[in-house]
Amino acid sequence: MIYGRNKKHTHIPGGFFHLEEEGTKTRVFGYGHGDYIKLKDEYGNVWQGSATRNDDNSVVYRFRDGKGRTLSGVSENVTVTLRDGTGKTWKGFID
Repeated sequence: MIYGRNKKHTHIPGGFFHLEEEGTKTRVFGYGHGDYIKLKDEYGNVWQGSATRNDDNSVVYRFRDGKGRTLSGVSENVTVTLRDGTGKTWKGFID
């Protein structure tokens, strides 16, 4: 019998983010892992946030900018779907 570690997906969620708002095509991009993720949109607004991994291997992302606006959502693999405070959908991927 072969013995080994039974840990699964121990790395911290994150990477390089490429997101786009579906209606206006506004782009947000940035880099980070775990509790420190920093994104910047094409207008110069900075979004800071965090990522937490759930038991089902999905990742929950939460971001906030300096004006109090929020983005939050879930990622299954490399595809990310977020919603902002006004109900607009942001979709993208993580490298």
